[in-house]
Amino acid sequence: MKTLALRGPLGVCCDCPQYTGHLTRPATASTNPATAIASIANLLRGSDREFFDLFERAGTNIEQAARLLDEMLEEYPERRGVARDILVCEQDGDQITHEIIRRLNQTFVTPIDREDILQLASALDDIVDYTEEVADYLGLYRIEAPMVQAQRLAGVLRAATAQIAHAIPLVRAFKDISEHTVEVHRLENEADRIVREAIASLFEVGIDPMVVIRWKDIYERLENAIDSTERAAYILEGIVIKNA
Repeated sequence: MKTLALRGPLGVCCDCPQYTGHLTRPATASTNPATAIASIANLLRGSDREFFDLFERAGTNIEQAARLLDEMLEEYPERRGVARDILVCEQDGDQITHEIIRRLNQTFVTPIDREDILQLASALDDIVDYTEEVADYLGLYRIEAPMVQAQRLAGVLRAATAQIAHAIPLVRAFKDISEHTVEVHRLENEADRIVREAIASLFEVGIDPMVVIRWKDIYERLENAIDSTERAAYILEGIVIKNA
């Protein structure tokens, strides 16, 4: 009886018709699990980096708006006309936000989580929106002279936006931004103390109730702008941690 030569799954001839496929597998190069996971993550992460360009533009914009407000309050009412320049910053911020959302709707795979993109865009837009509202309220309420606490808060806002603007380019490469975010948190705590002091001073004996209402509105918007910088800092921290 003639013995048939069969081929196993690896293409190796077997003289026995009862071949069971128990052959020695060829040696393969071992793969580091961490390297494999990193490769998969890079594959899934989008290559469209224009989102970071837009965030950097937004960072520059909030820094400029805060600088203008700080200068406006330092020399108010002589520089009340700066409110128009701050309004331009607010309009630029809206355009950047709309561009981010438009691009997000057209992009299938994004370089960072879609939720993070939306939240960061919203936080940065809030900063410039509240900044513009402060400048607008100074004119609407016919403020004749600034309060010292408002000037101090504008200085804090300017410092906080500078930290955010410096942190955003580092996020492009998911580098450590703790130096900037820690400073933003410190500035936000400082702003809380100034706001409490400012509100308390409004209720001193003899102050016109209308003055109290006007300045309370202005203080609240300054506080909201500074709170938004802290929210942006938290979002930036989360992006770095998730993608490092």
